[in-house]
Amino acid sequence: MTTSTIPRRPLGSRTGLEVTEVGCGLWAVGGHWGPTDDEAALGAIETALESGVNFFDTADVYGDGRSERLLGQAMKGRRDRFIVGTKIGWTNYDGEANRSQYTSVEKLIEGVESNLERLGTDYVDVIQCHVFYPEPNTPHFLEGFAKLKEQGKVRAWGVSTGDLSHLQTFAEAGCDTLQIDYSILNRDPERAILPFCKRHGIGVIVRGPLAMGILTGKFNGEERFEGDDFRKAWIDDPEQHNQFRRDLATVERLGPLATEERSLAQTALKFVTAHEAVSTVIPGARNPRQASSNAAAGVMRPLNAEELAQIDAIVPPGGGRKIWPA
Repeated sequence: MTTSTIPRRPLGSRTGLEVTEVGCGLWAVGGHWGPTDDEAALGAIETALESGVNFFDTADVYGDGRSERLLGQAMKGRRDRFIVGTKIGWTNYDGEANRSQYTSVEKLIEGVESNLERLGTDYVDVIQCHVFYPEPNTPHFLEGFAKLKEQGKVRAWGVSTGDLSHLQTFAEAGCDTLQIDYSILNRDPERAILPFCKRHGIGVIVRGPLAMGILTGKFNGEERFEGDDFRKAWIDDPEQHNQFRRDLATVERLGPLATEERSLAQTALKFVTAHEAVSTVIPGARNPRQASSNAAAGVMRPLNAEELAQIDAIVPPGGGRKIWPA
């Protein structure tokens, strides 16, 4: 695969950025998804880049900065080949007071500068508020992000949320992007949020396109997740386990959409990019094999009308369920 084959789309109408339809999400390389391997993570980034991917998404809280540092290591000497999105908000979040640590615009700006330091760069292409609901310091994010853009330390800014009113608060302040959970299993964003973004020229970055691995078809409901993997609750918590079983039943019905040429996971990625409001999708990749498979989806043909109709019959437009942390 050459570096020019994955189609690119504008990241909204104001950023001036063009991102590959398939990007690379780097939550899992930081931790909380089972064992981590820095060499494999760097290999995933390298494979994605050489497969034509140009958009990489991370956050300060992924592995307490580990994910950002790994991406920074990979970018050394070739920053121009990467469009980087990162996030801020959850580090040292006060759960009792339900507020972030950014009690002033100055503290918010200092926080973003720490993102830049870990990434080893003097600017980030997209900075995003990671807190997906209003909290007392939300105004500091709005003002701080705008100032950082004026200073040239960020090229665009936005929010990661599945809440329309929270998005509207950011949109009224001039945000450029939205990151949102959207997949075959969670079509709720089709109701109002994706149309809102389309109308207002907001670039859409889709996370969770594989529903945390459920849409790969690799699970059978008897998994044992190890270490700090948050998916352990899918097995240990009765309510979550019942939902996991229901999701797997849906995936079984989707199975016939997979072909010898295109896996179920790749079908799920093509479903997301079929929506006209979507700029890029960021499936996670912890190793070169996963990165290669994700990138390959970017050059596959779009789903046809018959395939989309099959999906609609299983999970109707706007249907499905919100998936944490949507």
